[in-house]
Amino acid sequence: MAKHISSSDSSNNCILRLAKAVEDYLMWMISADYASGTIMLHERLLNHFQNFITNQNISWEQVFSYDTLNGFEKDCGLHFAANALRGLGRYLFKQKLIPNPIKKQRVRLPDIYEAYLIYYENIRQVRRSSLVQTRNVLSGLNDYLTKQDIDLATVKIEQIDGFLSEFNACFMPATCRHNRSYLRGFLKYLYFHRKILKRDLAPLIVGAPMFAQAQPPKFLRSDEVKALFAGLSTDNCKELRTSAMVHLGYTLGLRPKEISLIRLDDISFVQGEISLFDRKSANPIKLPLPEITIKAIAAYIVGCRPKSNHRELFLTFRAPVKPVSAATVSHDITGAMRKINPLASAYWLRHTYAQNLLESGASIFEVKQMMGHDNVQSTKRYIHIHTKLMRKELFDETL
Repeated sequence: MAKHISSSDSSNNCILRLAKAVEDYLMWMISADYASGTIMLHERLLNHFQNFITNQNISWEQVFSYDTLNGFEKDCGLHFAANALRGLGRYLFKQKLIPNPIKKQRVRLPDIYEAYLIYYENIRQVRRSSLVQTRNVLSGLNDYLTKQDIDLATVKIEQIDGFLSEFNACFMPATCRHNRSYLRGFLKYLYFHRKILKRDLAPLIVGAPMFAQAQPPKFLRSDEVKALFAGLSTDNCKELRTSAMVHLGYTLGLRPKEISLIRLDDISFVQGEISLFDRKSANPIKLPLPEITIKAIAAYIVGCRPKSNHRELFLTFRAPVKPVSAATVSHDITGAMRKINPLASAYWLRHTYAQNLLESGASIFEVKQMMGHDNVQSTKRYIHIHTKLMRKELFDETL
């Protein structure tokens, strides 16, 4: 009888500890500015998890184990259920409330998937989080095609749409957008690099229209552009590097990621050109480099670029020297821009470039090509800005 009471007390203690842990985790998510939809989804899944633990009479020591996670996934039947539980586990581990986070056992994918992941990591220089998310998408795709008895080499866009509809069912819009992007990269690899697909399916992957796309992009007015360039300093190495980044963003409309991936071999100072091979849309392009941008790049290379075997243009200054990340590019450009507009971000330079193209008479399809957009719908966002506002506010001279 005493044994039974002890077991019951232990079970009740586990349930109370778990309820407190879930409450604290959700409060932390709120303080960390997670999207409300993400918080609601985690709350719903973790409520299911608490019921699962109660019904299974699992001890606290076994709550955050892979076996428990696997059992919970099978019980609720949702492929994404483990995300909330692993998030809770990471939070509790950082709070030193559990000895280890829940480690996901990696299942090796078929060779073609693993080969792409190696290519993606080595060529695109992605963060580990992007690599993990890409693996999750490819794992889901492999499971879907296997269940449907579909050969990857003969897959059709209708089947890809079916997979995305099922896989993205309970994700937030931003996550769905990322998942589509990861899948596009894989499909391009199958078509261009491995010649497995007979047609490039990547451009055919489109998402549902987003309300936010009706909002015009933010851009700099002519006085702000002048103030931005007037305020650029070359007093130290970081400022020289930032100046070169800002010039590339303004005169070529490049994304922070594209700027971070520029290599010395991509630039022809003699021809005054730059070749962009690794664009988001996977459409390589050669663009003329304005003289002012060439001078800014040259000043950085001659004056401050660290000596290194790395061929990337922009490098870190602290040892070990390595290529800068897209986040660093975005941070440095945004810092320079917020001196003249506290709300500005790095992407405002890209939007300003697009508006400048439209003002100069470029067609929407020419703008699409220059911007490296996946589809013309992305480019059409720039048309929403009132024509009179463009005439009044956009640049009347080129820097």
